[in-house]
Amino acid sequence: MEDSFGMLITGFLSLAGLWIILYFIPIGLWFSALVSGVNISLLQLILMRWRKVPPSVIVRALIEGTKAGIVLNRDELEAHFLAGGQVEQVVHALVSAEKANIELNFKMATAIDLAGRDVFEAVQMSVNPKVIDTPPVTAVAKDGIQLISKARVTVRANIKQLVGGAGEETILARVGEGIVSSIGSSGSHKVVLENPDSISKLVLAKGLDSGTAFEILSIDIADIDIGKNIGAELQTDQAEADLKVAQAKAEERRAMAVAEEQEMKAKSQEARVKVIEAEAEVPQAMAEAFRSGNLGIMDYYKMDNIQADTSMRKTIANPKGKLK
Repeated sequence: MEDSFGMLITGFLSLAGLWIILYFIPIGLWFSALVSGVNISLLQLILMRWRKVPPSVIVRALIEGTKAGIVLNRDELEAHFLAGGQVEQVVHALVSAEKANIELNFKMATAIDLAGRDVFEAVQMSVNPKVIDTPPVTAVAKDGIQLISKARVTVRANIKQLVGGAGEETILARVGEGIVSSIGSSGSHKVVLENPDSISKLVLAKGLDSGTAFEILSIDIADIDIGKNIGAELQTDQAEADLKVAQAKAEERRAMAVAEEQEMKAKSQEARVKVIEAEAEVPQAMAEAFRSGNLGIMDYYKMDNIQADTSMRKTIANPKGKLK
């Protein structure tokens, strides 16, 4: 019983030791590289383990490159992996570029990969252009009619501009700006509806892909809808504003007229008060004239006759008793 248990322990330890040996000495991986024409030693595979580099990743990349006729350097592949790059994607991109006759070297491919872009997808986009749909772009023609358009932008990756070049958002923004400018310069919305390709020609002529990671192949107007009559709305708003201004000025003039009328009434009332006060002083003045001898009894009768005669003349001239 003890012998069986000891043999079991020994077998387990032997398997563990064999697994450790095969892990640090990947004989199967070395043999695969050997039959694929990749010259790499077992010692280099063991050292990769110590350098925290997966030997399988490097060996597969070397095998893929060798089969595609691309010369790759093992140290450069390890350095790219240690820098945080995607070794397999880089090699896939190099092979695809080689088959598609696209100029792409290892240094450029690793720079694109480390910049955060998918270099393999970029190569695929260079071979198969990508179509980008713009969001609805609203613009107003010179006749005041609003147009809502959608465009499809066909782009191809520009390998040389992938590092530091602007992305899809910039392309969409520039295309939208070009559409707004093109529609805004049109004399009538009917011209735009009749010839939507004129927008594409004007936008393409502006070189909107400058400084971006893409090359614009075509801009096609997918749809144009008529929106609001902005010109009429602006004129209506202006008319309402003018009406309010006119009403305010008229109210101001009315208030001034009312104030002037009130002022005139106040002055008239003040004049009447003065006349009444003056008339009230007449008897006192006459009495004073009698006392001082400046007015005689005959003078008083003459003045009284004159007043009576004046009153009679007014009555004859105005039979109804209304004074003019």
